[in-house]
Amino acid sequence: MKATFISREKNDVKFTMEFTAEEFDQAQIKVYQAQKGKIEIPGFRKGKAPRSIIEKHFGEGIFFEDAIDELLRGNYEAAVKELDLDLIDSPRAEFSELKKGEGFTVTITVAVAPVVEVKNYKGIEIEKIENEVKDEDVENNLKQQQERNARIVSVERAAQEGDTLVLDYAGFVGEDQFEGGTALEQELTLGSQMFIPGFEEQLVGVAAGEDKDVVVTFPEEYHAPDLAGKEAVFKCHVHQVKEKQVPALDDEFAADLGFDTLDELKASEREKLEKYAKAGAESQMKDAVLVKLVEATEVEIPEVMIKDELDRSVQELNQQLSYQGLSIKQYLEFTGKEMGDFLDELRPEAEKAVKTRLVIAGVAAAEAIEVSEEEVEEELKVMAVQYQMTADKVRELLGEDMMQYLVKDLKSKKAIEVLFENAVIK
Repeated sequence: MKATFISREKNDVKFTMEFTAEEFDQAQIKVYQAQKGKIEIPGFRKGKAPRSIIEKHFGEGIFFEDAIDELLRGNYEAAVKELDLDLIDSPRAEFSELKKGEGFTVTITVAVAPVVEVKNYKGIEIEKIENEVKDEDVENNLKQQQERNARIVSVERAAQEGDTLVLDYAGFVGEDQFEGGTALEQELTLGSQMFIPGFEEQLVGVAAGEDKDVVVTFPEEYHAPDLAGKEAVFKCHVHQVKEKQVPALDDEFAADLGFDTLDELKASEREKLEKYAKAGAESQMKDAVLVKLVEATEVEIPEVMIKDELDRSVQELNQQLSYQGLSIKQYLEFTGKEMGDFLDELRPEAEKAVKTRLVIAGVAAAEAIEVSEEEVEEELKVMAVQYQMTADKVRELLGEDMMQYLVKDLKSKKAIEVLFENAVIK
C-alpha cells in the first residue's frame, strides 16, 4: 500500500491509498478461504467449490467488498500514522474502478484538527508563586507517620472515646428481634459515628466481658421503613476493649523509620515537603502561562471536537456515578435537568479543554517538537514501576492507539515546558 497526501482545505485533508493487483488478489484469497465453508454451489459439496467457480456463479466481484474491508482495516491507520494526521471525524472514501487482476486507489477525505497559529507565546508575564513549608506542615506530616505506625492493643479497663470494641449485639423492637440487627465479634470504634445516633456513646464505660443494653431510636428517615422512628434495644456483649497506642515522637521512633535521630527525620520530612511545594508552585505557574496564551489566541473550534469532548465528559461522569450505583439518567432525574440543558452547562468547559489542546499543539508545531523512542521508553519505565510490571508489558497492554496518545501527551508536556522556560516570572 502506498499513501500519498493530496491536499488540505481548511480542516479537510485528502489523501490516496494505492493497492497493487497482488495485494487486492491476496485479500480476495483470504476472504474466499474464510467464507467458502458457507457457500453452496450445485455439483459441489458445501465449502468445496473452487474460487473460480464461485466467481463464475455469483460474479467476479463477489469477494471485492470484503477484500476492500480487509485491506482498509489493516492499512488505514498505518496511512494516517505515516502522514501524521490528527483525525477528528470519520472518513469519506471514493474508489477507482474495481477489476479482477488489477489494483485500485482509494481517495480519502477526512476532517483533521485545525492547525492553530500561536503568536507571541514566548515572554508571557506571570507572577512568581512560592509555596512556603511551615513548621506546622512538618509536624502534621510527622503526626501522620505516627498514626500510620500506631498499634491497636487490648486493655484491661473500661472503654473510652476513641477505643475499639469487639462485641456481639442483637437488636430488638419490643420482643421481636429484627433482621439485619445482629452481629458477632463486630469491631466498633467509639466516636466513629458508624452506628445510629446514641449507640456508641452508651458503650463508653463498658469493660471486656460485660453486657450492656443500648436503647436507641431509629431516625425518621431511616432506610428500612419498618424501623424508621422506632425505639430499639441492642443487647450487647463486649469481648475486648482495644486502644490505639501512638509511638512517641523521639529518636527511637526515628530509628524505626531508618534515621539516626529525630532531627534527621524532621529534616528529611521538610526536604520532601519543600520538593513537593516547589513542584506544586511550578505546576501552578505553568497553568498560569498556558491560561494567558489560550485567552490571547483566537481559535475556530470544529463542532465535532466539542461534541467528542462533551461525550467524553458524560462518559466520565457516568463511570463515576456507577461506583455509587447510579446512572446519568438517575442523576438528571435527581437534579431535575434535561440532557440538553446539562450538555449546555458542560459546553463552556468542553470548549476550553479543546481550545487548550489545540493551542498546545500549535506551540508544539511552531517549535517542531518531536518525541524520541528513548523518551517513550523512559515514560513506560515510570509507568512500569507504578503498576509493578515490565515496560514491555505496559506497552503491550496500552496497544497501538493508547501508545499514540502517550506520545501526544509527552509532546504536549514538552510544549508546556517551552512556554514556561520562556515566560517572564515577575
